[in-house]
Order: sequence, then C-alpha cells, then structure tokens
Amino acid sequence: MSTLRALAKAQALAAGVAQPVATVRHLHLSARPLVLVPLAMAGEANAPLATLVGTAPEEARLLIVPQPRNRDQRFRFAAELADIVLPYLEEFRDVTEAVPVDRGRDVRHRYVDAPQLLVPNPAGITFLRLFGRSTRFRRPDGDHPVHPSVPLLGRWLTFFAERAEHPGSSALVAMTDALTLHWATGQSVVEDLHLPALLGWIDPPAGLTGAQAAARAEDPTVCPPAGPATDPEFDNRVLAPAVAAYADAEDDPVARAEAYAELERVLRDQLTPTWELMWRGVGLLRALPPGARVAGRWDGDKDAFTGHAEHVDAGGPPQPRRDGAVVAAQRLHRLERALTSYAVQRAYDDPLVMAEHRLTGEAFVGDVTLADPTRVDDTGKRPVLRPRIQLVTTEPVLVPVGATLYSPARPAQKAKVVFLTPAVDGKTEVVLELSGGMGRGLTAPPGSVPEVGERLCCTTLSDAFLPTGAFPTPEETPWTHGGPTGSSALAGRPAAD
Repeated sequence: MSTLRALAKAQALAAGVAQPVATVRHLHLSARPLVLVPLAMAGEANAPLATLVGTAPEEARLLIVPQPRNRDQRFRFAAELADIVLPYLEEFRDVTEAVPVDRGRDVRHRYVDAPQLLVPNPAGITFLRLFGRSTRFRRPDGDHPVHPSVPLLGRWLTFFAERAEHPGSSALVAMTDALTLHWATGQSVVEDLHLPALLGWIDPPAGLTGAQAAARAEDPTVCPPAGPATDPEFDNRVLAPAVAAYADAEDDPVARAEAYAELERVLRDQLTPTWELMWRGVGLLRALPPGARVAGRWDGDKDAFTGHAEHVDAGGPPQPRRDGAVVAAQRLHRLERALTSYAVQRAYDDPLVMAEHRLTGEAFVGDVTLADPTRVDDTGKRPVLRPRIQLVTTEPVLVPVGATLYSPARPAQKAKVVFLTPAVDGKTEVVLELSGGMGRGLTAPPGSVPEVGERLCCTTLSDAFLPTGAFPTPEETPWTHGGPTGSSALAGRPAAD
C-alpha cells in the first residue's frame, strides 16, 4: 500500500466516508455491459447454483440449477447461459474498422467495439474461469454429450478470464476492484472485497457514516453476500429445505413445479440486492470522466476480442489446460510489459496517481522561469533544435545530471537534465534541454515548448514503446522445457544413471 493510499484510508476513517484516490476513471465502461452475479453451491467445487444476468437493471434474467450435484442440470444451465452470453457477443461483430499498421503502409481490421462483462468481485472472475475450464473441452457427441453452445461458451469465458489478468484490460471487471481503484475506504483490503460494505463507505445512506453503513451491510439478513459464496445460515435454513423439497417432488409434476418456483424465489431474493449494488457501482463509475489513455487500452481489448473471434471462426482449438514453458514465459513477459505501461499511463492521466511518484522522487513539479525556444545546437554534423528551459521547484529533485525526464503534458518530448542548482531558500533550479515533439525544423511550433509561467511536471516514467523479449522457437526450445525430443534434441541430454 502506497503512502498516499494509507493516508486516504486514515482520512476516510476520520471523515466517515470513502476518499477519492483518482480524479479520472482508469477503466473503460461500456454503454451496455453484461452484468453477471453468480452463485455457487457451498461444499462443491465450482458447482453453479444460480446467476442473475442482463445488460440493464430492469432486464435481470435468473438462471438456476435445482440440483447442483446433477451433472446434466449443470450443463443445461451452461446451455441457458450460452443462450444469453453468445448472442450478446455477436452484437459486437457487425461492424469493423481499418487500423493502419507498419507506419501506415498497410491496414488491418478489427471490430469497432467489444463486449464487457462485470461481476461483483474477484471470486466471480475465478468462478467464470473455472466454469470455462469445465465446459470448453466438452463435446456435443460421444459419452455425456452437451449442447453445441456449451464448449463455445467455455472458450469465451476462458478468454475473458485471461483478459482479466491483463493489466489495464476492461473486458472482464470485478466491481470491487474497479471501485477500490478510485476510492479508499476506512476498512481493510479484505473487507473491501465485500461489495455491500464497500459501497456503504463510498455512498452511505443518509444519516449513516461509512463505518455504520458497512457494518449494516455485513449483516446477511440485510444484504446477502455478493457471490459466488453463499451464507451458511442461508444454506441451512432456506436453501437446503428448498432443494430437498424439489428433489422429493420428483414423481409429482405439480408439487415439483411449486418447489421449483419456491427455489427461484429464494435465489432471486438472495441475488437481487447484489444485482442492484452492481448497477449502483456502474453509476458511480460513470460519473467519473475517463482518463485520456483509457481508450487506447480499450483498443487492446478490441484487438484481443477480434483475434479470438477469428480464431474460433477458423476452427482453432480451445485454450490448452496449461501453457508450455515458452508460451508461459511469453505470456508472463506480456503481462509484465502491460503492468509497467499501465502504471505509467495511470500516472500520466491522473495527478493524484502521479503524486505517489512525487513522494518517491520519481517526479517533481516546478514553475518555468526561463525559456529559450529558439536555441539551436550546431555542434554536430547538422544543426538541430534544442530549446532549454529552467524550472524552479520546492520539491526534492533526486535525479542526477544527464538523466532523461518526460512530462505528461508532452509525452513525446524528452528533457535532459543539464544543470541542478540547489538554492538557499529551499528551492532548486533545474535546467532542461528539450528534444522531440517539436517537428523536424529549426523553429518550434507554438505550444511545443513550455512557456515562462507554466507549471510543469517532470518524471522519469516513460510511456514509450517497450520492445518485446526474444524467445526460442519450438524447434530451438530445450527438451527440458517442452521442446522436441528427437535424436538431435537428445544429443546434449545427460545420460541416465
């Protein structure tokens, strides 16, 4: 936990209401997201019990599994869920757009938008991941056949679960993660995973403090758990008798219909409060303006959605149960690069996030007191435009002379530290030489060079392109890491004892 977030949590506890830790929204929010509130049976490994799903508050559709231990009913539930999810995905596959590649020398096509799934908490993402894994390898023929839509649903749920691991992705979002990204509460990180308590801090009812609203929300009789786990008291007192009544009415169609209706009622009552909280959270997030770089990250989700759709259409295989060594290393490398880029982009978009880096010495803010926008460096083979500016700051400047700095206001421009002059009154003078972002001529376009009086943020954080790592081909992969095991590969293999 950063120093500023710890301070915000302390202020939230003192003020009785959550404190904002962001000035903009750092994730994309679809105009029509698909909200899923799953519920799993306690004591069973990822046994679906029910889900509320829909794209609008008034369009909630309840799907239930009367006997979660029944294999056929589980996959019937999966087919019903596929009848909702798959048409929703198809809605985004009507229109494509051309995207220039190879510096404009070629184009590729992707869908103009992508679907977005919202679940209450990270446990909901885990539920979808496991449910996708249990369905994507099923077959519509042979032993225990399933509906053809079931394995397709499993492949798409696996796709969304994998995108949820990608930093900055908005394809599958846990509402608790989205809210804590923008607000700090006066409770622990573990307590923030409970959506009712979290929203109690962020938007408490009139007359209650955040702590009082959170304590009230933790009462399962007031607000049931936000799924997929159920409350033990509910399991023993309400759910178990309803499931047993349905099982006992197997030979009586009328009694069975009544038992099914009662089971639907108790499960809807259990899920509806969380459903309403989900849309309340959506409203709070919509009130925040999106960050400048959110759209660029959403483009990455559109690319991934287009790529997976094309893979499925081409008859490609489902995702493997586990990645090989090289594929896993490549995936980890992509996630690390995405995490680095996401952290920089959030800081560039949001002064509150950048403030954390100012505390660590990775950034400082100063006022431009001198500027020479016409300075030309003619010491090389040809003259180049190299303006210089002087900043005066009261913040510690921990970067050395010669370091390269960047500014969120002009991310394409580099600033080299030429001089550092500490002043006696606690101020530091920093002389910077600018390059890039000013065209190719010897005259800087208006606004490309900071002017006297401008307040400027400089940081060592760079949003420049990060090159990919070099990984061996399958043929070059050592046998110890899943490579070929032919005679040539075995030539360097140590002999067995």
